[in-house]
Amino acid sequence: MKLRFASILILGFCLLGSPARAQQTATGTVYRDANANGQLDSGDEGIAGVPVSNGQEVVLTDAEGTYSIDIDEQDSRVFVIKPSGYQLPVDELNRPRFYYLHKPNGSPDLDFEGVEPTGTLPKAINFPLIETEQKDEFQALIFGDPQPYTRQEVDYFDRDIVSELHDATEYDFGISLGDLVGDDLDLFQPYSESVAKVGIPWFNVYGNHDMNFDAQSDELADETFEATFGPATYSFNHGKAHFIILDDVIYPRTDGVSGYIGGLTDRQLDFIENDLKHVPKDHLVVLAFHIPIPEGDNGSYRLSDRRDLFDLLKEYPNTLSLSAHTHIQQFNFFDVEEDWDQLTPHIHYNVGTTSGDWWSGVPDDRDIPPTLMRDGTPNGYAMLNVDGNSFTIDYKAADYSEDYKMSIWGPKVVPQDSWHGAQLYVNYFLGNQLTEVEYRVKEYDDAWRTMYRAETEDPYVAELRQKWDGATSLPDGKRPSNPIESSHLWKGGVPNNLPLGEQVIEVRVTDMFGRTFTNEFQYRVAEAK
Repeated sequence: MKLRFASILILGFCLLGSPARAQQTATGTVYRDANANGQLDSGDEGIAGVPVSNGQEVVLTDAEGTYSIDIDEQDSRVFVIKPSGYQLPVDELNRPRFYYLHKPNGSPDLDFEGVEPTGTLPKAINFPLIETEQKDEFQALIFGDPQPYTRQEVDYFDRDIVSELHDATEYDFGISLGDLVGDDLDLFQPYSESVAKVGIPWFNVYGNHDMNFDAQSDELADETFEATFGPATYSFNHGKAHFIILDDVIYPRTDGVSGYIGGLTDRQLDFIENDLKHVPKDHLVVLAFHIPIPEGDNGSYRLSDRRDLFDLLKEYPNTLSLSAHTHIQQFNFFDVEEDWDQLTPHIHYNVGTTSGDWWSGVPDDRDIPPTLMRDGTPNGYAMLNVDGNSFTIDYKAADYSEDYKMSIWGPKVVPQDSWHGAQLYVNYFLGNQLTEVEYRVKEYDDAWRTMYRAETEDPYVAELRQKWDGATSLPDGKRPSNPIESSHLWKGGVPNNLPLGEQVIEVRVTDMFGRTFTNEFQYRVAEAK
């Protein structure tokens, strides 16, 4: 962190003689809300040792549960960092209320409504917490990019994703990983109304399509998001896991290039550093943001910010980061060559999206587009399963059964005992370089044959796209995007030295967590012509 500290010093010297932004001190109490009424009653006890932040500094409450922290006089936020064993109050749409926004004059005049003027700083900003069971084992729902551009697409999201999760109280909470909407910030409300039906507290990440594009600075680009969901950077504890939610969208850019770029501000890095001081080293640290931290330098992320982030995590051996944004699904494993200075690689999971390929394709009998992603992943959602400081991940394809873990593509018929070159392809949606895929002919093979990762497009995705290109009249719906190389595709030759007739291939997948899943593919061996 020495380089970042030096840059702050240089900036400080440059600002000497300039008036500093005026500060005020926020005070209040974090308390155990015995009757869950949101009011600090005479019988409610303060909770000691709870972190409270202004988005940069982090302080702990004293023995009586009180805190004080300096904030900016004109534009600031104060929030409590929920400890394990407690839950946050939520509003009528299950959005957690853990913060206070201080904007005496409100947001500037923007195309979409921001924060209303908050007026004078209250004498006390109190945070109620509701005591609950301490659980070290739990599940959380993870949504990537709902991203509706219209009310109709909110309806798709509601009927395709949310409808199968109504009152899903087996999950402790949910997180949407940004691009909650597609540029029309008035859709925050119907999106929130839909997600509320899941019936659990729901946290939201800020994405590049959730911005106030007419903002003149990065710190003002999230005004409508803040007004709806609260701070874009914050954290909370659950069990032996610590979740850090980050706004990693820099807009406008400061390097003379138009648009946005992935990265973190010095203020955010300070917050992470101060926040982690109160997190035990043996806990699981989960970071959730929108734009993925890439392998290599592809220009989409400020890699110096990623280096600083990794440096802050160097004493935490149990970590996971989550992103969305790409509308595909993939894993990255960061090691010392990618600035991760630990023996065990850092796992980054780029989650498949709920909107899939931007709600494209010919609508089905429900009048919902199939929206298959370019890498062959169906649209759907992830489940993060935490047990102490370890985790597993599941992915649920929308409108499929829970055991639908992979798709299989191959020929329907092959010529007996003749060269044919046909390949069987298996797309295991949560696959990566730690996945093993095998197959065998069910009635004739005792041993399993190895399948090999195929660095190519999923042929099923390519086949669907070709139907659009070969059509003589425009199909219904939106044309899907072109296929791309899939990171979770395997292939093997289709055996034809078998008796004539129907044959069944059994596929076995062993994933990165040691779990085994199977599926079958049926084809026919025919007499060669």
